[in-house]
Amino acid sequence: MLLHTRCLALNTSFEPLTLVPVRRALRLVIDGKAEIVEVDRGRFFRSEHLTIPRPSVIRLVRFVHVPRKFRRQVTNTFLFARDRYSCQYCGRSVAQFRSRECLTRDHLVPLSRGGTNDWTNVTTSCSTCNTRKGNRLPQECGMHPRMTPHEPYFVHLAWAVRRLTPIQSKYIKMFYGRDTLAQISRL
Repeated sequence: MLLHTRCLALNTSFEPLTLVPVRRALRLVIDGKAEIVEVDRGRFFRSEHLTIPRPSVIRLVRFVHVPRKFRRQVTNTFLFARDRYSCQYCGRSVAQFRSRECLTRDHLVPLSRGGTNDWTNVTTSCSTCNTRKGNRLPQECGMHPRMTPHEPYFVHLAWAVRRLTPIQSKYIKMFYGRDTLAQISRL
């Protein structure tokens, strides 16, 4: 069954909020808290008394306030997406790694030397480069990241790490614009 797939949830203003499990989307629709905007054509959920088309996009009936100054903590998922899933020291991507190599989080100023987990102090590194850099500062070992670490625009990362269907992507483009969708596609 398709209950494990995701449905795009929109605010009443059509602002994309998040992806929710289809089971949750159905519950919101049945409870009258959301309406179906787009359906997965030809797919239905049936019960003894009810037939509902499988939602691909739903819209909440009541507006949900989303704080704009909400700063996201650094997670490896978002960090790796910001750095395009490649080592910022040697430039290799995951596809080019040898066995047992992986992406890791590197602190420009190591935590043991007073560094923090801020966006401007962390970068993506392959495990080999991270081990080689060790507990040193970039200038001490001659290893400088290819991109200067920065706090990303969270909307881009939030949607880049999710698998959106073409129908769902249409709403990202509609609310945030074609440029944002293009930037998300590049991540």
